Amino acid sequence: MATNLVDPPQEGTTQRFPTLPDHLEKNLVKVFKLLSDETRLRIMLYLAQEEELFVTALCERLNQSQPAVSHHLALLRDAGLIEARRDGKHNFYSICRSHFHSIMGELFNSFNDPNENIIRIDNFVLTQDLS
Repeated sequence: MATNLVDPPQEGTTQRFPTLPDHLEKNLVKVFKLLSDETRLRIMLYLAQEEELFVTALCERLNQSQPAVSHHLALLRDAGLIEARRDGKHNFYSICRSHFHSIMGELFNSFNDPNENIIRIDNFVLTQDLS
């Protein structure tokens, strides 16, 4: 059941988000919880910058042990945010752009006027590339 912050909450219920489909709400909470961790956010930024990195390269950039980095990678992979490719002894990781774009596209469409491809929030304007 979608939630709506405009209407007052009914007795015994909690409202958390403006009108969002339940599946999107759950996906967004999961993604933002994962990315609220500095290490996981840095992993995503490095992968966005480099396209693909193997674990050792991420360990060097993050200055963390291989088990610690592998733990963070497993969480991101389980959430569908990154994907792994094995080449010889190395696992290479990259952002799963289709999944990430799907979630962000649904979020954009939830707040977007169907007749426009922009969202205005105070002085910020978000646009969606329709190409």
